[in-house]
Amino acid sequence: MTPNGYYAPGNVSLRMREEIQNRGNMRVNLAQAYGKSLNYTNIPNQLFREKGIKKGLRNEDGTGVPVGLTRVSNVVGYKKDEEGHKVNVPGDLIYRGISIKDFVQEGEDKTDSFEEASYLLLFGYLPNKNELRIFRECLAGYYNLPDEFLEMSLLRSPGQNLMNKLQSAVLALYNYDMAPDDTDPYQTLLKGLNILAKLPSISCYAYQSKVHYFDRGSLVIHYPKSEYSIAENILYMMRADGSFTESEARLLDTILVLHADHGGGNNSTFTNVVISSTDTDIYSAVSGSIGSLKGPRHGGANVRACEMMEAVISEIGINATEAQMREVVLKILDRRFYDNKGLVYGFGHAVYTISDPRAEILRDYCRMVAHEKGRDEECAFYEKFEKVAQKTLIEVKNTPISNNVDYYSGYAYNMLGIPHDMFTPLFVCARMAGWLAHNIENKLYDGRIMRPATTYVGDTAEYVPMDRR
Repeated sequence: MTPNGYYAPGNVSLRMREEIQNRGNMRVNLAQAYGKSLNYTNIPNQLFREKGIKKGLRNEDGTGVPVGLTRVSNVVGYKKDEEGHKVNVPGDLIYRGISIKDFVQEGEDKTDSFEEASYLLLFGYLPNKNELRIFRECLAGYYNLPDEFLEMSLLRSPGQNLMNKLQSAVLALYNYDMAPDDTDPYQTLLKGLNILAKLPSISCYAYQSKVHYFDRGSLVIHYPKSEYSIAENILYMMRADGSFTESEARLLDTILVLHADHGGGNNSTFTNVVISSTDTDIYSAVSGSIGSLKGPRHGGANVRACEMMEAVISEIGINATEAQMREVVLKILDRRFYDNKGLVYGFGHAVYTISDPRAEILRDYCRMVAHEKGRDEECAFYEKFEKVAQKTLIEVKNTPISNNVDYYSGYAYNMLGIPHDMFTPLFVCARMAGWLAHNIENKLYDGRIMRPATTYVGDTAEYVPMDRR
């Protein structure tokens, strides 16, 4: 030991060693306390049913517990018969009364359908040509980030997780707002459009910063072009050469449309409304929604679906038989393949039963782009596996189960050359439109702080003085 209290080997001080030891002891004590706490905090499963509490705000038949009224959108996966029983029906997604199938079909040759869908969700009606032009110009006026924001908030503080980085970046925008706490519905609209228009740049730059700092890759920064749609700008900013084809832009634009909203009950939208009901600022509400969407049970499921399919193809090959596909599905369910969690990602949904309209639409678009890119064989595998997996799951679960949007959205992103890290941030870019629409609707027609109740099932006890414990 040296005179100043340091050990020469490794140059570790006595104080540091003591601190490490103390931390280790604290963790042991906390682990013991946690284990002991389970004797006091346990809530038996049967109590939920006895008290009439619905886990996850779900009824016994899997339907959601209504928590509000909305005219923004409707997710259709079942209907109720005259006796109130659940009846499964082919899925549909309704934006302001218009089926997403009709909306996408009419806009199949456009690359700015997302802007049109956003207008519809926010204002309640389809814009005419002039109204859409003005709306696009309004968004383009918000494209650019504030001075020094790119350098100070993104390049100088890169994040390993892009969703966390998006949260902090959105909160940082609060500081550039002259009246950030103004929650008037119209002011919320303007602030929300500003966030919506900036999210593509923030997402792409956060990714480029991560690649540069953590992966030691090249730093590529393209500033958004006002003449480009949001889908076009994302492809432009993501790629080193900034080039993209019209079919690629249409595919990404379609994905954004399909992700723009999914009713008021989905976790991230409900989170947004709950937070904003306290009359806090839009930046806090959006940040909370991003945190919700990050979870693998919500927005993060698209990455899991894509990774699972890559593992499946690697395991059984692109020319696998239906028997081989069935076997690998059973292995997944048996927790013997992929992540050993027993979940076939990209299949099943809280509302959709027979079919997910978003998956059906994406299947057709993926087939078109796959043909252009010479990936027909891979696309055929996805379609064949979809049928086999669905049939197998129905046999095992004894209930209707279809694939969901995550099954094809991950594949679509893969064909567009978009890395896994960007899958969920792009979901954020799209869902911001729905978050904003429901936020404003709730401000206008509900306006009360959300304050549900829980039922206390613990014991009563007297306080015991310290010297008697």
